[in-house]
Amino acid sequence: MKTTLIRYAIVTGIVFIFGLSSGCVTNSTNSAEAKGSSGKEWKSVFNGKTLGDWEVTDYAGRGEVSFDENGSLVLGMGIELTGVHLPGGGDYPTIDYEIALQAKRGQGGDFFCGLTFPYSDSNATLILGGWGGALVGISSIDDFDASENDTGDVYVFEENRWYDVRLRVTKAKLEAWIDEKKIIDCEVDNRKISMRAGEVELAAPLGLCSYATTGVIRKMRIRKLTPNEIPNSQN
Repeated sequence: MKTTLIRYAIVTGIVFIFGLSSGCVTNSTNSAEAKGSSGKEWKSVFNGKTLGDWEVTDYAGRGEVSFDENGSLVLGMGIELTGVHLPGGGDYPTIDYEIALQAKRGQGGDFFCGLTFPYSDSNATLILGGWGGALVGISSIDDFDASENDTGDVYVFEENRWYDVRLRVTKAKLEAWIDEKKIIDCEVDNRKISMRAGEVELAAPLGLCSYATTGVIRKMRIRKLTPNEIPNSQN
């Protein structure tokens, strides 16, 4: 039922407020937690000039990938997916960590930030602005993508406006914030976390992509969580 409402809301442009289900909470505000920068030191991902160890992902019909004059990573509009990935994932953590970045949509009407991230030995993707421009969620949980699982919700994005994005990954939970609003709070221990089947799998284990849309990314950084930031059920 929730999936049907999400898709209907996106197609018609009507924003619905969804309730709680299956351990996931969406669209709750938690300003103090969203601002939280305590813990271990952040590591910057890009230098604003070159991709470094990252590579342009070999998507069919991809757009141009570049850095603009301000040092932001630009994923140019392609026929479908355009993106970059870090082969092997580098030396970044695969569990109990946070990723933060700023993202905005340029030209186009679909997702402008698809952040593929590791979850222990598997991967998933945080989608911002999919299904015609308004879907947020994580693909995939228990083999259901962001439009079909309990993380999916509707969020109205403005064109050419920067959004602060933060993703927290622990064994027990996946959490995400846009600006100061928590949009995902999902218990995932003992659930299947995986990628949506298709070309997006090329982004694993750590990657960024957009779909038929220009996405612009800056200030991407990663940090390991401290022990007291990890849910008690894991300790």
